[in-house]
Amino acid sequence: MAAKLEELAGKQPGFLGMETTRDQQGFGITVSYWKDKESIHAWKGQATHLLAQKLGKTRWYEHYQLRIAKVERACGGPEGR
Repeated sequence: MAAKLEELAGKQPGFLGMETTRDQQGFGITVSYWKDKESIHAWKGQATHLLAQKLGKTRWYEHYQLRIAKVERACGGPEGR
């Protein structure tokens, strides 16, 4: 489902990218980047994404957290220091 959602998100207006990681115990984090709040809201209501949310709550996860944040600046190193 994760791969399907990533492919689908890539086709949505306002999608900027996605990063995901998971450790050996199964703990994972996924960050998706969107142009604006309207794009986030549209993604939240997309039918396949709604199904994945329901399955996540009922089958896949005991707990989850959602955070919506605005990235003001990002840099990396060593050249970005």
